[in-house]
Amino acid sequence: MQAWKALSDGILGRSSRGLGLLSELRRSYGYSAVGSHESRRARWYEGKGECDGLSNHELHAVHVFQCSDQLGIVAKISKCIASRGANILNVDLHIDFDGGKQPPVFYARSEFTFDPLQWPRSLMDKDFDELSHHFKAEKSIVRVMGSDPDLKLAVLASWQDHCLIDLLHRWQEGELPVDICCVISNHNRGPNTHVLRFLERHGIPYHYLPTSRGNKREAEILELVSGTDFLVLARYMQVLSSTFLHNYRKDIINIHHGLLPSFKGANPYRQAYEAGVKLIGATSHFVTEELDDGPIIEQMVDRVSHRDSLNAFATRSENLEKQCLGKAIKYYCEQRILRYAVNKTIVFG
Repeated sequence: MQAWKALSDGILGRSSRGLGLLSELRRSYGYSAVGSHESRRARWYEGKGECDGLSNHELHAVHVFQCSDQLGIVAKISKCIASRGANILNVDLHIDFDGGKQPPVFYARSEFTFDPLQWPRSLMDKDFDELSHHFKAEKSIVRVMGSDPDLKLAVLASWQDHCLIDLLHRWQEGELPVDICCVISNHNRGPNTHVLRFLERHGIPYHYLPTSRGNKREAEILELVSGTDFLVLARYMQVLSSTFLHNYRKDIINIHHGLLPSFKGANPYRQAYEAGVKLIGATSHFVTEELDDGPIIEQMVDRVSHRDSLNAFATRSENLEKQCLGKAIKYYCEQRILRYAVNKTIVFG
């Protein structure tokens, strides 16, 4: 065990992404890494109920599939997985009859466990590629949890910290399997603030880019996030231009402090308060060129009454915003979200 610890410590010291090697060591020695980025990933994957009962050499994978609806899709997917000795844990299906397409569109998300010695990744990719070719699929994605690299994420924030702090806390606790590449803010934070101390402690770069009406610093932001898989706007109070969206070309998740499609734009707390609503909410959605009009991922609500002040509205909403954004990021990393039709999402449970 001492030899294992010495070797694993060396690996972790050189790279925080040595999970494949650590997994091999773990299978050989039955010892778990602790206190590292990899242990956060391990806690997240092993804490999932679907993975209970995994043997030491089994891995957990997700396959997402989209094609025109036709006979035999589920049977073919099941056969592809089962024929390699893998065990299907869960299958979620949806068929879109309302998108105006003929035939309708078929969507599926399958979770399964497999033995990588019996079904190596190269062979798995080949099998699913053949399945995709057979059905002329529009989308076929495979992710092996705890083995494939975490999705790379950059966070954009402004002066309000509640969503950013909650996101960092969830990441630290292993709830979000992401690689946080950097945090970018147009609001300056002092060197002794909680956020900066946390980022420094975990080696996450922080970039302060003050903005003005005539300079949104978008070219600099694009350069900083060029290697990421997606962005999160954690109450970033700047509107990204269509040029930025066109150049980035990847998903951007925003948290809006209101229950869309109502109360778009600025001051949704006050809009809701003045409208005398009895429900307030938060909405996580994909960013599009239309302000606060992208496909909705998650929404959360809370009851309010005439007794609640404007400050009470804001306090309750902030709590919803944190939870709503955390769920959206988690769903995204778990490949649970599919965009479809013009402005809709499928979010598999």
